[in-house]
Amino acid sequence: MMTIQETAEDRKVRLFEEQALQYMPQLYGVAMQKTKNPTDAEDLVQETMVKAFKAFDQFEQGTNLKAWLFRILSNTNINNSVKRGKDQAKTALDELEDWQVGGAESLTSVASRSAEVEAIDAMPSSAVKKALSELPENWRMIVYYRVVEGLAYAEIAKVLDIPDGSVMSGLHRGKKMLRSLLLEYAKEEGYDTSEKVEKL
Repeated sequence: MMTIQETAEDRKVRLFEEQALQYMPQLYGVAMQKTKNPTDAEDLVQETMVKAFKAFDQFEQGTNLKAWLFRILSNTNINNSVKRGKDQAKTALDELEDWQVGGAESLTSVASRSAEVEAIDAMPSSAVKKALSELPENWRMIVYYRVVEGLAYAEIAKVLDIPDGSVMSGLHRGKKMLRSLLLEYAKEEGYDTSEKVEKL
């Protein structure tokens, strides 16, 4: 029986389908955080996946594909904002192929679940989404990537193209604001928050 040799393009399609498509729901979650609109979020994810497929030859197998896809989505969103004239501050982006995650801290290095994740898990998702949406965008995306997606500081810095120190300070301020918003919700719902202020 004759075996058919897999072409380079066939291999690219197969690997992309096997590896990248599983991240579409997470990309959609990030896109919703950025666009606040389901249609725009779907368009952003679709555009991200098209760009990722085109550039998939440059992706270094064995590195963090999820963070690589988040970076493409973030850059695509920034480019779209610039085109619409909504983001004057950010006009220059790194070339996609210049970026790799190889040296970033591993996702598996986060050994235990944080108090924030535990607290968020105990809240109704609508309350958490509402609180998260009230954070300023720069803090919201840092908190989202860290708490929801579990990215390491170095990976968040790469995805958002900001210094590591900005990730740390943004995460601290964002979590502090999120804590107070969730505490407010908990009080409104009648939870006893007297001993839980520090843990939230």
